[in-house]
Amino acid sequence: MGESIPEKKVLIVEDDMIISMVLERMIKKLGHQVVKKVIAGQDAIDSFFELEPDLILMDIQLKDDVDGITAMQKIREESDVNVIYITGNSDQYNLERAEKTNFVDYLVKPIQMSHLKKSINKAFSEQLS
Repeated sequence: MGESIPEKKVLIVEDDMIISMVLERMIKKLGHQVVKKVIAGQDAIDSFFELEPDLILMDIQLKDDVDGITAMQKIREESDVNVIYITGNSDQYNLERAEKTNFVDYLVKPIQMSHLKKSINKAFSEQLS
């Protein structure tokens, strides 16, 4: 359906290794490239500036004291890169914090391939027109 999106570079920020692997497989199946997988907020910030991905899949709870939303706030100071948040719980507090970082989507685990595909299409749809 419609045009497919050219390959994008994706940074996965997820501290659960199993979920991280599943996401990586989904991204590859959807025809995109995973440039790196990191488990901590500070690594997410550093990796973003080093690799300049087109999209970040950002878990909110991470392994250090920089959560996914805080990491995004830092990245937003320099970039309007697309971000899709992934969360284990859709609490209102984090949703409101996340909204200030202008996300493409906010997905609650477990992530389904169809949802991820829809989110990625949404992230890049304006580039197809």
